[in-house]
Amino acid sequence: MNATAKLGTRVRSYREKLGLSIEDLAKNSGLDLDVVERTEKGESYPPISVLIRLSRALGQRLGTFMDDQFVPDPLIIRSQDRKEETASHKGGAGPYHYFPLGKNKTDRHMEPLYIRIDPADEKSLSSHEGEEFIIVLSGEVELVYGKEEYLLGPGDSLYYNSLVPHHLGARGPESAEIYAVIYLPI
Repeated sequence: MNATAKLGTRVRSYREKLGLSIEDLAKNSGLDLDVVERTEKGESYPPISVLIRLSRALGQRLGTFMDDQFVPDPLIIRSQDRKEETASHKGGAGPYHYFPLGKNKTDRHMEPLYIRIDPADEKSLSSHEGEEFIIVLSGEVELVYGKEEYLLGPGDSLYYNSLVPHHLGARGPESAEIYAVIYLPI
């Protein structure tokens, strides 16, 4: 079973344990019914902002839907062992390629990620509870934060409140690479 199908099965399982209909979950999470249905059916791997809304509506931490098994501390992920979990946006491959770095650490409160961002024209804003800390490794990254725009290069970092509508994207014709840590209060 691939990561998209596993995620869909977990979301459906937690929803059913709570006795919620798929419509209830869509309403409670503030998501379109179609997004929730495609996620549960394993047809699309949603972006982090959607996963956060689903996890909050189901009373679970974000990692609950990404973990496969328990791994004792310390969790070490060698760069050559990273596994990509690409998000789909609007039915196609999106610009974000996620490589979870905390997967299987069941008691974590942060989501550390290595992310490759491909150039894209779309700049849709998202917001969710929590905070994000990002370090740019390569390429140019543009942050739209509320009504402000910032351009960052290799070695630059940013730390922001995720409740403010934001968009992070590659600037120019080349992909960008970042490390990101997302914190969600329980």
